Amino acid sequence: MKTKLMVILFAAAILGSCVSSKKFKGSQAQLAQQKSVVAKTQQDLSGCEGEKRKLETKILDLQSQLAILKDQNTFFKENNTQALKQLENLSVISSSQAESIKKSMENMGVKDHMIYSLQSSLAQRDSLNMALVMNLKGAIGNLDDKDINIKVDKGVVYIDISDKMLFQSGSYNITQRASEVLGKVATVLKNQKDIEFMVEGHTDNVPFSRGDLLDNWDLSVKRATAVVRVLQNKYGLSPSMMTAAGRSEYQPLGANDTAEGKAANRRTRIVILPQLDQFFKLLERPGR
Repeated sequence: MKTKLMVILFAAAILGSCVSSKKFKGSQAQLAQQKSVVAKTQQDLSGCEGEKRKLETKILDLQSQLAILKDQNTFFKENNTQALKQLENLSVISSSQAESIKKSMENMGVKDHMIYSLQSSLAQRDSLNMALVMNLKGAIGNLDDKDINIKVDKGVVYIDISDKMLFQSGSYNITQRASEVLGKVATVLKNQKDIEFMVEGHTDNVPFSRGDLLDNWDLSVKRATAVVRVLQNKYGLSPSMMTAAGRSEYQPLGANDTAEGKAANRRTRIVILPQLDQFFKLLERPGR
């Protein structure tokens, strides 16, 4: 009987020990879970604190901007009040004068735009002229500047060819060498779209009369038309893009009292004409 009792007590002790161990392990698991929850809560709280600080900073910035806007609003109100007072003091201006002032103010923007457009167009024209000069010099090659000179003056391209190269003395028949040079000039001019040019004949002041040529006027015109005919008939330039003119002795480059001056004055000049119609279109007001 005693032996059974001892067995029962021993079994109860073992069972009690097992139950306590299970409870202990369960408590440990709960504690670990609670610690995890606490850690996550602390992390979330830290993030909220960061967001709070950002919001507080943004609020301060907005308050600062609001203060600046209030100051500006006050400034504008004061200026408007002052402007109204000034207008009241200007009540002696007639309605027509007031309307004229209003239109002038409106036109200021249009004029500024027009000036900008003109400046842009002039800059573009100058660039195109310089490109044309470079193309002409490249096509003609290394010729003596005394025989041919290409330049830009006040936005206009000039090609001066000495009569020594183009013609024999007192003649308007073009030499073979001159015809070759004109061919090189024609090659460049044909590639220019909508270009127009004038061929001018120039002489010195020595009186001249021979056959059908009555004077230097006749000689200068005949030489200009001879160049135009070569450019048209031999090199295919459109006659609609050319003008022939005689200047006689009245636009000299040098003094006619020296041999060098007279030689410089005897020349044929090709003038690349500016497109005046395009220029005047820029001056027209929008909507006219």
